[in-house]
Amino acid sequence: MITRDEAWKLLTAHNKEAMHIKHAIAVEAAMRAYARKFGEDEELWGVVGLIHDLDFEEHPTLGPGQHPFAGARMLEDLGWPPVIVKAVLSHATYSGAVRETPMEKALFAVDELTGLATAVALVRPSKNIAEVEVKSVRKKWKDKAFARAISREEIEQGAAELGVALDDHIAIVIDALKGVAAELEVDGSLARP
Repeated sequence: MITRDEAWKLLTAHNKEAMHIKHAIAVEAAMRAYARKFGEDEELWGVVGLIHDLDFEEHPTLGPGQHPFAGARMLEDLGWPPVIVKAVLSHATYSGAVRETPMEKALFAVDELTGLATAVALVRPSKNIAEVEVKSVRKKWKDKAFARAISREEIEQGAAELGVALDDHIAIVIDALKGVAAELEVDGSLARP
């Protein structure tokens, strides 16, 4: 089995920008939360969350030969388990990989939502995820100009595929992010003088 340390080394060998590292940590935390919820392998799900965008800095264009295909190919070449490779591929709707397992569905469901929840925390005066509630996310959800690159439709689709009510899904992700708030800099530290 691939360890978190192995995934971290691979991620940081191919990603240097803080925002990409933070996104990986956020998705990892959300994936671990869902693994616990479903009684699944938390380490495996966490690794998948951590490396899902492995190739994004080197291949920021979406599509064949680019993201996430380049990352999946890299993982295959390194001999990573097919279950991880397929999850990485299936988190992108245009990849053609059908999301079949709870892990694949969870990755798709949390990917965009972690960014939205983090953005909501960062616009608060406290810059603290501990103060973000489901209703805070839902309020910003309606503002299409807010974090406009984040697909609300994919978040809704992901929750539906998981069989989790949207508000419950948002709550699970917010709670997961609280556990890594310092690493994401949504612990209030950015609000301090």
